[in-house]
Amino acid sequence: QVQLVESGGGLVEAGGSLRLSCAASGRTFSSYHMGWFRQAPGKEREFVAAITWNGGFSEYADSVKGRFTISRDNAKNTVYLQMNSLKPEDTAVYHCAANTGGTTVWRRVYVYDYWGQGTQVTVSS
Repeated sequence: QVQLVESGGGLVEAGGSLRLSCAASGRTFSSYHMGWFRQAPGKEREFVAAITWNGGFSEYADSVKGRFTISRDNAKNTVYLQMNSLKPEDTAVYHCAANTGGTTVWRRVYVYDYWGQGTQVTVSS
C-alpha cells in the first residue's frame, strides 16, 4: 500500500508561483514513476506532468510546458511540482499519483495505481 499526501497549494495572484509537494509512504518510492494531474470543477482530470523513477525523464502537458517543473528527491520520498507564471486557468485541485508497474503512457489516468487526496490551487486574475 502506498499513501500519497500533497501539500503546498493555496491562493496566488496571476503571474505568481507555488511549489507543490507530494510525500509518499513506502520503501520502494524510488522505483515508482510519478505524475501530477489536476481537476477543475466540472472538468475531467487532466495530465500535468510526469517523471520517471530516477528523474531521468520528464514529460509535460502543452499547457504548462515552460512554466512548470516536476522533480523528485528519492531520499525524501517526495515529488515536487514547481509552478511559475501561474494563470487563472491553472486553478484546480492538483493530485499526485504513483505508477508502480512501469509505463510509457504517462498521460493516462488508468496507469497510475495510487492517488493522493489533492491540494487546491487557486489563481486570481
